[in-house]
Amino acid sequence: MPLTPQQMDEKMDEHFAYEGSDDVDGVLATLADDVEHDIVGWPTGPSHGREAARRFYEATFRDLSDSSVRCVRRRYGENFMIDESIWAGRAPGKPFGLEGRDRPLEFRLLHVVEFTQAGTIKRENVWIDFASIVRQLPQD
Repeated sequence: MPLTPQQMDEKMDEHFAYEGSDDVDGVLATLADDVEHDIVGWPTGPSHGREAARRFYEATFRDLSDSSVRCVRRRYGENFMIDESIWAGRAPGKPFGLEGRDRPLEFRLLHVVEFTQAGTIKRENVWIDFASIVRQLPQD
């Protein structure tokens, strides 16, 4: 039986809550063991498996802090969702190779997420508004 939109919302909100508290193990627990984790534009490309995804989260949590995610809209299909959100926080490190200098940062995210029947995330494809990040973190 397919997941309901409410079940997908709950899992995605749990995932974002772990991200907001920089809890790598919590985030990874929302992913399937064999997850395909694809942050479009990430230098190493898509990764496969929880432990491979760990590297992205550890780097991101060093570079970004005080994060929150606000959902703009979601669309649902059979065991998948499309989530448009706004990420807001600070950039104390070097997010995406840019000097953050602890400046405030806000950008749009588009997630295309597929779920297992058990409700874990089996594929996470993330599109980031990189142009917005570059405008907010000029490198003078």
